[in-house]
Amino acid sequence: MPLLDSRTELRLAALSCLAESASVAKSNAVTTLAQAWLRGEIALDTRALISTDKIIPGRPVKPALIAPLLVKRRAMNTVEGRAALVHALAHIEFNAINLALDAIWRFNDMPAQYYADWLKVAAEEAHHFNLLNAHLQHLGFNYGDFDAHNSLWEMVDRTKGDALARMALVPRTMEARGLDAIPALRAKLAQAGDLAAAEILDITLRDEVGHVAIGNSWFNWLCKQRSLEPIATYELLAEQYDAPKPRPPFNLEARREAGFTELELTNLTAISQP
Repeated sequence: MPLLDSRTELRLAALSCLAESASVAKSNAVTTLAQAWLRGEIALDTRALISTDKIIPGRPVKPALIAPLLVKRRAMNTVEGRAALVHALAHIEFNAINLALDAIWRFNDMPAQYYADWLKVAAEEAHHFNLLNAHLQHLGFNYGDFDAHNSLWEMVDRTKGDALARMALVPRTMEARGLDAIPALRAKLAQAGDLAAAEILDITLRDEVGHVAIGNSWFNWLCKQRSLEPIATYELLAEQYDAPKPRPPFNLEARREAGFTELELTNLTAISQP
């Protein structure tokens, strides 16, 4: 992305970062943008309707993207197996950078705090990616060495026409699944002796609680703006956009911390019963 100065506008800069195809260059650009924003060096136009002919999201040639069920599972008792898991986590974080950037540039007429919140998410996802990418290299592999799937971005793309659907089904659904999955993955890596990867997941889980909370906050804000009841609205959107069904076990403590209500958690556990 170009050098930042006082003429740089946040949403256009986010789009530029989103279109960047090199993974490390993207994460570094997001970090630079977030730091400049915190220094007050970046303008914000919340009202502009932005269109683009750029290919988004920009992504490297590798990893190859395949159907989720075709992604091979590898044993944790080998370095390659642990690297494959770390690679999968790095790919999730790479996509998470993209989803946060897309939330910034795509939706106009939101409060300024909305854009600041999603820039914070993008910067933290970039940090997670950098940590996982460095550990992957420590294990002797590179991002792109294993196949990956694209289900997270597919939901981002499906909800590109409505900020309410985006908040409902990306942070509150897709990312919230990470809150449930991380503890078991952390345990698996720690049991295999990869304590460095386990510690990275501690950082990731801590930050992801905040990211889901941001999604919850803006979902509820949009529901209020549109005079919609949140629980019924979520159920309708999940059906309309064919969101993945929730699967236990659930990290209820983390979900509670991320802003889900007790009624939502009760409904979650009820609908997941066979």
